Amino acid sequence: MTTSTRGAQTPAVLVLEDGRTFRGRAYGAVGETFGEAVFSTGMTGYQETLTDPSYHRQVVVMTAPHIGNTGVNDEDPESGRIWVSGYVVRDPARTPSNWRSRRSLDDELTAQGVVGISGVDTRALTRHLRERGAMRVGIFSGEAVADEATLLARVQAAPQMKGADLSGEVATRETYVVPAIGTKRFTVAAIDLGIKGMTPHRMAERGIEVHVLPATATVEDIYAVNPDGVFFSNGPGDPATAEHPVSLMRAVLERSTPLFGICFGNQILGRALGFGTFKLKYGHRGINQPVQDRTTGKVEVTAHNHGFAVDAPLDAPSDTPYGRAEVSHVCLNDNVVEGLRLLDRPAFSVQYHPEAAAGPHDAGYLFDRFVTLMEGQRA
Repeated sequence: MTTSTRGAQTPAVLVLEDGRTFRGRAYGAVGETFGEAVFSTGMTGYQETLTDPSYHRQVVVMTAPHIGNTGVNDEDPESGRIWVSGYVVRDPARTPSNWRSRRSLDDELTAQGVVGISGVDTRALTRHLRERGAMRVGIFSGEAVADEATLLARVQAAPQMKGADLSGEVATRETYVVPAIGTKRFTVAAIDLGIKGMTPHRMAERGIEVHVLPATATVEDIYAVNPDGVFFSNGPGDPATAEHPVSLMRAVLERSTPLFGICFGNQILGRALGFGTFKLKYGHRGINQPVQDRTTGKVEVTAHNHGFAVDAPLDAPSDTPYGRAEVSHVCLNDNVVEGLRLLDRPAFSVQYHPEAAAGPHDAGYLFDRFVTLMEGQRA
């Protein structure tokens, strides 16, 4: 529940489910909001973060102290709206300064009803989340502020992220097509589980016509577009709930159609192969995560947004119903699985975001790998 009143001087309070509170000022809409408290380590790209559907039902804490300096433009959103449930910053920009800026971030948050808080010690909050783990949180401002015991009880009554089935809430309802840029070379059916706008664009740059299908698409819907490859997108929620996408991916694997998955799509591939998934303590988010491509030994700085991971053996290939599979990428911070590759069928996935609109672009080659798979299958 929000109001559209600008809240620069309105008191606000952030309440974590373990009882710790932070006080500040309203930023964006005034009211109340609930979600999972997570932190993003990116120093830039806040507009892409806000509009990433994978952040649905999450309250994002920005570790960079100054947010909003470049305002908001009409070119960088990853979707048609802001998806975060709430926003936490330390020092919001008083006046945006960028030649592409059309309005302030504060105004955009207010216009879209996103409740935020500023003036918070985000370093202390981030350290708390690293030690205690991601947890439920509420932000309250204006008339929503009450005594802390009442607010804490409301936070603890909010739904948890574990067990949440959310991809259907953010996916497109109707199929749409992103045409190839230049000469069309391939057709890809992309399953939208929370797709970012830059992802089909990166494929279109390589001559791929992308048919973006709803999360509810059937196998018949996929093959009705006569695809050269199938793509499973990023998205929010717990992969343990994603029964339909897992079933759909298994049908694609049975047909040996070239397959590429990103983020949630990586977790779906893991489940389709028979691996489990688990919730990370505080997840990986931001644009500075080091990952090693184990097929080349190269270390990439990559963009992440995930709170769940695949539980697969790192030391040797595994036997699956679709042939041998191996971990292709690993996070150098904590050895979390960051990619999977089938050795006997044309399928692979990564846990991070190679489209990386806000950068870095170290992992852009993965779209070329997808093209190579489709070229090989056609040959």
